[in-house]
Amino acid sequence: MAVGLAAVSPAQAQEKPAVEQAAPQEDDSQAIVVTANKREQNLNDVGLSVTAIGSEALSERRITSVQDIAAAVPGLKFAESGAGTPIYTLRGIGFNEESLGVYPSVSVYTDEVPLPFPVLTLRSAFDLERVEALKGPQGTLFGQNATGGAINYIAAKPTNELSYGADISYGRFNAINGNAFISAPLGEKAGVRLAVTGADSDGWQRSLTRPGDRNGKQQYIAGRLTFTANPTETVRLRATLTAWQDKSQPQAAQLIAVRAQNPAAVQPGTLASPFGTTDPRSADWTTTSNYVVFKDPAKGDFSILPQTTGDLSPRSNRKFIQGALRADIDLGDVATLTSITSYLDFRQNLFSDKDGSAQAVANIGDGLANIHSFNQELRLASAGKGPLRWVIGANYENSKTFEDQGLTFANGSSSAPGTLFINTTGSEVLQRIRNYAFFANAEYGLTDKLTFKLGGRYTNSRNKAELCSKGNGDGLVSTLFNIIGGLSGNPFTPIGVNGCYVLNAKGVPGERLKNTLAEDNVSWRAGLDYKLNSDTLFFANVSRGYKAGSFPTLASADFKAYFPVTQESVTSYEAGFKASLADRMIQLNAAAFYYDYNNKQIRGKVVDPIFDVLDVLINVPKSKVLGAEAELTVRPTRGLTLGGSVTYLDSEVRAKNGSRFVGPTAYGNSCTTAAGAPGPCDFTGSELPFTPNWSYSLNLDYRAEVGSGSLIFGADLRGQSSSVSTLNGRTIQFRTLANDRNAPGIGQPFVIPAYATVDARLGYEFGDKRYKILAWGKNVFNKYFVTNAAHYLDTTVRFTGMPATYGITLSIKN
Repeated sequence: MAVGLAAVSPAQAQEKPAVEQAAPQEDDSQAIVVTANKREQNLNDVGLSVTAIGSEALSERRITSVQDIAAAVPGLKFAESGAGTPIYTLRGIGFNEESLGVYPSVSVYTDEVPLPFPVLTLRSAFDLERVEALKGPQGTLFGQNATGGAINYIAAKPTNELSYGADISYGRFNAINGNAFISAPLGEKAGVRLAVTGADSDGWQRSLTRPGDRNGKQQYIAGRLTFTANPTETVRLRATLTAWQDKSQPQAAQLIAVRAQNPAAVQPGTLASPFGTTDPRSADWTTTSNYVVFKDPAKGDFSILPQTTGDLSPRSNRKFIQGALRADIDLGDVATLTSITSYLDFRQNLFSDKDGSAQAVANIGDGLANIHSFNQELRLASAGKGPLRWVIGANYENSKTFEDQGLTFANGSSSAPGTLFINTTGSEVLQRIRNYAFFANAEYGLTDKLTFKLGGRYTNSRNKAELCSKGNGDGLVSTLFNIIGGLSGNPFTPIGVNGCYVLNAKGVPGERLKNTLAEDNVSWRAGLDYKLNSDTLFFANVSRGYKAGSFPTLASADFKAYFPVTQESVTSYEAGFKASLADRMIQLNAAAFYYDYNNKQIRGKVVDPIFDVLDVLINVPKSKVLGAEAELTVRPTRGLTLGGSVTYLDSEVRAKNGSRFVGPTAYGNSCTTAAGAPGPCDFTGSELPFTPNWSYSLNLDYRAEVGSGSLIFGADLRGQSSSVSTLNGRTIQFRTLANDRNAPGIGQPFVIPAYATVDARLGYEFGDKRYKILAWGKNVFNKYFVTNAAHYLDTTVRFTGMPATYGITLSIKN
């Protein structure tokens, strides 16, 4: 599908690339070229649902982050997580998991170079030619882990002539943002482009208990260096180096409810009123925490001693670097051989506050992690323009992810005399992942109007994992679990201070859990395109895609919590059309789809004997998503473009073979025993997380010549109906028990309320389009809205969208 207002700029024009293949020539000056089929095509000739956003729209709408991309793509949702890992859901297909080393359901690429894990995508949206969002399973050409779709960032390329540009913005919260690029030829057969971006701002969250304390500051810098070369007429090379460092503060959770397993063990500060009275986005976060421990329980000395933690304030230091090399070699008039090789290194040190209070109930830090990933794609594509167009190829991936997560819960109910006042713990997850795949795709023109499409991919995956819940250095964890191991009656070697304590099937600690998840699958797609005329395309596709299984990151006393989820699959049935009407003044695109979901991966809950309610990963055997989507763009007069989109989704967990889905425990009236304790949950009939029935947008862009320049005005309205962040989200209502503390007016803590936001911009471009001044605002009416809600140990929390932000941008380009 063509995007509504993103199509306003003629071809979303960039400077002409140096030594790159030229895009297909089109009579329509407003044609958008995309690479959804791994070759350049006019968007209206692609028989898939695709949204494309061009460079001018990205710049003027201030689309600079993954949150902004999600807001601009119909059907795409972004959710914050307690660990700062983005969660993407496209048309109801997503994975609400925050662990660092898990694959997404919506894969992301830059120039077809994979960013295989969601955290790697945080600082990719700069110096772009366009963004392409492909909807529905894309397993045939883009591999597994694209059950929901694929997003491809198309970076700007080196130019044939010297060009440069820069902009600087100042806005609310003392925010300073800057972008700059320089591009130039290197002789007649090569070119280079350097682009940088960065931001620095104050925090936007206010502390409830510490006047003047702020959280949420932005601080990052990113750069991309690109070389292109045509050593011969048949060889095209492109080398890219991308790097960024992000020291931004993770959003602090907003406390909305407390339900403690042992209320007497929870410090009074946690039970304070969760919301501030004047600022709906006010929150709280832990700086330091006071707690108590036994002096030396290993020797029978149970004297209580006061302790203090170090600095637990939310903060991060993330570093990313990726190198990629692409080679395209024409093999006569028969085919083109393409090789894409990449390697990336990511490192993280993260402190985050997941409990929403000034006390340490569920705090992460140090959260140390690293990712190393090598990827290789080799493909051969037909070069002719006959009725048959084909591509065959292979992929190889070798990734290693490691997460060492420290958890502090000193002021929660898990830190109690019965557990020897355990106040911190840790977990390690190491995954060695190897994937290889072979794929083929073909399109055959049966007639001048009718095209048949068929493709498939075989994927083989292996994930070798080592998992460990470990002590924290003070000996309390090891002492407790050595006691538990002794009570089991089974012989074992007592664990040391930092030993792995998770209890195995015999009820004794000490083993580092090792497991291998080996899977394979065949993704496929078949479809028909019918070109009624040069302006109207009808398409119908049936496809299936897979998402690989993975292991969780958590600290649990029970080894069963570490079981992996197995691969999921989505079978999609979709039909739609793309029509240019009224001499191409109107663009109307629409599609209807049905997704048959098998073994959907999702976060569930389990009651741990030591640590209360924890997250685990589970498979939902059967579910479905039924939906429809439409986008309209109208250009009634020169300079004026109106656009809009609407997406409808109806999702549901379904019975499989007559059996209802009864899963792990969760809080709520439908999932508790008579005494109010968690019990088994019947999830059949529940809607899937982050699938609002309705989401919509309205856009306006206007340009008019005024004096020697152009006046620019634009506005965007985006909204959605209510959704949920977890299964049974609409039925979970905490009972009024002595250990409940709920925020006033919040009866359904896991419901994400409906909302709508408005962005606007006003500017002037002059000097033959070399200079521009733009005043802009996001969420200009300061709408309070929620992106996610979750339960961590004793607390239920929300994550919110940004408040109103506004500023001014000055830019220059040549």
